[in-house]
Amino acid sequence: MERTLISQRFALAPAPGRRSAPTGGTVVAVPMETPQSRRGDHDLNPDMLPTRALIPAAVLVGLVERPEGIGVLFTKRTPHLNDHAGQISFPGGRIDATDADAVAAALREAEEEVGLPIANVEMIGRLDTYVTRTGFEVTPCVGFVKPPELYRPDPFEVAEVFEVPLHFFRAKQSRQLESRVYQGKERFFYAYPWNEYYIWGATAGMLNNLIEVLGHLDEA
Repeated sequence: MERTLISQRFALAPAPGRRSAPTGGTVVAVPMETPQSRRGDHDLNPDMLPTRALIPAAVLVGLVERPEGIGVLFTKRTPHLNDHAGQISFPGGRIDATDADAVAAALREAEEEVGLPIANVEMIGRLDTYVTRTGFEVTPCVGFVKPPELYRPDPFEVAEVFEVPLHFFRAKQSRQLESRVYQGKERFFYAYPWNEYYIWGATAGMLNNLIEVLGHLDEA
């Protein structure tokens, strides 16, 4: 039932244009980029919109199919990385020149970072482009995931791989609006604290977009 609902919501999500993108031997419809389908850290902090050239990146918003329900796939980044060290993120990274498109990049990165075979992912669409204050222009690609028997995280990039039940994010009380002082100014951001994990920043922003598409539990 949950899978059917998600598929229906993405089929109905606004998509001004569509193109076909290959993934795991299957051709899927992926909404095209438009100026209106962009959001970012600057939504809550207008002065944080980067002025330099943006770096194209892509992430996999993996909806993991388990007997007990659908979970969302996350990684905890290792503490020595240059970008977003130690934070919770979706598998993903920069789009390389050899990647056919954002979908290909997201799938490649997921395979490299957590050992998720490309054939185990069924793409169903994408979320709005997300611009980070650190200068990344991220395309969130959404797909159903058949979990492997064992995730194999890259020890250089990934400290931990874990899943959070999708219904947690669809509960309105799970999202929090928080702030902290950064470079002498109060900065606002969304967060989803779950057990010992603190999901915030760009990842929380993309989760907000996911829930906008799916709806809250009391709206389904």
